[in-house]
Amino acid sequence: MDSETLATLANSIKHHLSVRSDGSSAPQPLKQPFIIGVAGGTASGKTTVCNMIISQLHDQRVVLLHQDSFYRSLSDEILKNVHEYNFDHPNAINTELLLSCLERLKLGHAVDIPYYDFKTHRSIEPGDKVNPSDVIILEGLLIFHDHRVRDLMNMKIFVDADADLRLSRRIKRDTTERGRSVESVLDQYSRFVKPGFEDFILPSKKYADIIIPRGGDNDVAIDLIVQHIHTKLGQHDLCKIYSNVFLAQSAAFQLRGMHTLIRDVNTRKHDFVFYADRLIRLVDASW
Repeated sequence: MDSETLATLANSIKHHLSVRSDGSSAPQPLKQPFIIGVAGGTASGKTTVCNMIISQLHDQRVVLLHQDSFYRSLSDEILKNVHEYNFDHPNAINTELLLSCLERLKLGHAVDIPYYDFKTHRSIEPGDKVNPSDVIILEGLLIFHDHRVRDLMNMKIFVDADADLRLSRRIKRDTTERGRSVESVLDQYSRFVKPGFEDFILPSKKYADIIIPRGGDNDVAIDLIVQHIHTKLGQHDLCKIYSNVFLAQSAAFQLRGMHTLIRDVNTRKHDFVFYADRLIRLVDASW
């Protein structure tokens, strides 16, 4: 198949997919990231799950954001009785700042993510600069609580783990990493952490697309989720290329395969024409 014929047919298909009914060209869409939310109770293994997913998305630019970074800095007055402060209530999170950072990343802008010091209970400047990426993973206790944050996500994962296991992990983490005594950890758990889980985190489980039992110990679930993410990313990429394309879910794999074939310069002429015709029939252009 000669290159001139290939170019002509390719341009014809692209024109069919990107020109509106009034003859005007559709504007090129922003290459928005694929946003994944990972929620769950305290010490359920959220970060472990995120790191396992990231390790298998090696062909994508991925950034991991922690909701903990968006805790509100405490005033001197509140710090005097910090043991009375409820860190497991949605009001403890600066949701507006979190939303602003996610929206700017989605628009392709770099953002400064705060660094929160759990020993002083204050944000420390400067924060960490985060650049736009193909995939953004946001993990945290309460990320499913606010519908505005949920609405930005393309995939929502809930990490489930036994309550006793989560408590033992919490004690180990807070005593070694955050300088707290076992007594203070247990007191905080019974007064704030457990009620917060029952009131805010557990009810948000219903919004999850995927629930992972046993957290980071569930290798099979992680592998299946990564395969699913790769599939979703393939669909996501096609929508980036053609702004007015709606993917028929049942035809997703066919679309990906045919899209690859018609862009291959080694594809034979009659195969190109056949698959191009099939692609056009499977795509519902919304004009």
